[in-house]
Amino acid sequence: MLLSGLKVVEWATWVAGPGCAGLMADWGAEVIKVESPIGDATRAFYPDTAESPGNPVFTLENRGKRGIVLDTTRPEGRAALVRLLEDADVLVTNVRPGSLKKLGLDYDSLKDRFPRLIYANVTGYGLTGEMADTAAFDITAFWARSGVAHSTIPPDQEPFPSRPGFGDHFTALATLSGILAAVHERSQTGRGRQVETALLRVGAYAIGWDLSLQLRYGDVLTAQPKKDRMVALSGFFHTADDRWFVVVVKSADDYPNVLKAIDRADILDDPECLPPMTDVHKVRYVRAALETAFDALTLEEAGAMLNSLDVAWAPMDSLLDLEMNPQAHEAGCFVEVGDGAGGTFWSPASPVRFPGLDTSPRRPAPKLGQHTREVLREKGLTDAEIDAAVGAQPA
Repeated sequence: MLLSGLKVVEWATWVAGPGCAGLMADWGAEVIKVESPIGDATRAFYPDTAESPGNPVFTLENRGKRGIVLDTTRPEGRAALVRLLEDADVLVTNVRPGSLKKLGLDYDSLKDRFPRLIYANVTGYGLTGEMADTAAFDITAFWARSGVAHSTIPPDQEPFPSRPGFGDHFTALATLSGILAAVHERSQTGRGRQVETALLRVGAYAIGWDLSLQLRYGDVLTAQPKKDRMVALSGFFHTADDRWFVVVVKSADDYPNVLKAIDRADILDDPECLPPMTDVHKVRYVRAALETAFDALTLEEAGAMLNSLDVAWAPMDSLLDLEMNPQAHEAGCFVEVGDGAGGTFWSPASPVRFPGLDTSPRRPAPKLGQHTREVLREKGLTDAEIDAAVGAQPA
C-alpha cells in the first residue's frame, strides 16, 4: 500500500481532521484514533445500533483506523498520548491552540522531544490572532466568513448553509497535501515540521477566482440574480419533464449552434444579440427564447441535442441519480465498507484512485474504545496505567 509503514495518531473530532487521517488509512497508513470517553461527536449522527450497524457518517471519516479512549483532562491520559507519539510519524489534531498549549501538547512543547514528528494542526482561523481559539465549523469559517457563501448565493435569495462536511472535506484534502509534502521533506532532512490548515484559509483558496479579482481590482462581480446575468446560454434551464440541467459555454460556436438547433437563427441577425452582449434586455430576450425551447423538450431530448453540438452540459442529478449512474461506478465513486457486525454497505470512496492498487478499507470504523487495551499494551502500558489513562473502563 502507498502509505504502509506510516504511523499516524489522530486526536481530532468531527470531520476535517478525522477525514484527513481517514484518507491516510485508506491508503495504507496505520492510524490510531484517540477519543475522549464520550467519543467523537459524529458517533451521535445515525448511531450504530444492533438493528442498523455501521454509522455511515462516522464510518466515512474513520474506517480503517484503530480506536482508543484517553481522558486527556487527566495527566495519565496525556502521558499515554505522548507515549503514542514516541514512534508516530504524524499527529493530526483539531484541538484549539489555547487548549493544546494549556495541556502541554502543542507543537512547541513537543518538537524537541519528537524531532521527526509531523505535527498537523487543523484549525478554524489559524494558530495566531485574536480568533485563534474561536469555535468554528466549516459552515461558519469556510462557508460564511471566507466569502464563499456571499459569492455563491445570489443577493435575491435568502442565505442558506452549506451541506454538512462540505468545507471540511476540502480542508481534509488540504491538510493531507501538507502532511505528504512534509513527509517528503523529512525523507531528505530527517526532521519533521508543523503543518497548519484553517477552514478560513481553505475557503479563501476555494473561492480563489473571485478572491483574486477582489484583491487585484478592489471589486468583483459574484453571484447575480438570473435576470441580471450577461451570458444568455450559461446557467440552468428547465425541461418539459421537470428536470434541470446546466450549460457552460466553452466555445464561440456554442451560442450560434444552439440557436440554430432550436430554430432561432433569426436572433443572430440582430447585431446586439451577438457576443459580447452589453444590453441586459437583449440578454433576457435571448434567454427567454432558450428557456421556451428547452421547456418544450425532455431532458433526454435536450441532452441529445447538446451532445450532438458538443456543448458542455450536465443534468442536476440527485444523490440517488448519482448512486444509479453507471459512470459514477466506473469512476470509482463508491467503496464497500464493513459495518462492524459482519455485514457491509456502500460508502463514498476516497477522491483519488491508483489504477491497479486496491485501496479498499482494511477494517470497519472502530467502536468507541475498541482497541484501547490492544494499542496501549503495545506501547508498554500496564492494565493499571491504562485504567488511569482512560479514567473508566474502555469498551
